[in-house]
Amino acid sequence: MTKDSAAQSGRRHSLRLMVVSVAGLAAGVCPLAQATPSEMQAAIAAFSRGAMPQAGSVRLVVPELVENGNSVPVSVTVDSPMTERDHVRRIALFSEKNPQPQVAVFHLGPRSGRADVSTRIRLADSQRLVAIAELTDGRFVQTSVEVIVTLAACIEN
Repeated sequence: MTKDSAAQSGRRHSLRLMVVSVAGLAAGVCPLAQATPSEMQAAIAAFSRGAMPQAGSVRLVVPELVENGNSVPVSVTVDSPMTERDHVRRIALFSEKNPQPQVAVFHLGPRSGRADVSTRIRLADSQRLVAIAELTDGRFVQTSVEVIVTLAACIEN
């Protein structure tokens, strides 16, 4: 084996290691595991401490058809006076097919001014999203939407 062929072999080996390492990191960042609707229900029960959320004054705004699941705009608004005695304590967002069913939890208080939160999330596939708000009187109100994702997050090659 010549000096050039040994160096070339070393570079190939290093390149293979780098490719395997990057693939391993990508698998860790975008696991293929998905939550199930029953896991989402368990996460909702944990959030609501067993109380049954009722349909209420929650609006969940997300596009019905999402072209790319890597960055999906989501906003949740709850009708509330946001006074010391009557305000939204928490807003949570749940998904039934993402790796983790509880996507986000926002903590609010009367000084928040209004119960309106916005973020961007990743969606692993077409699925149902659920938004739940905890009110100061101990009630939980919810709404849900079905979202169709044409290019799912974490699946790209």
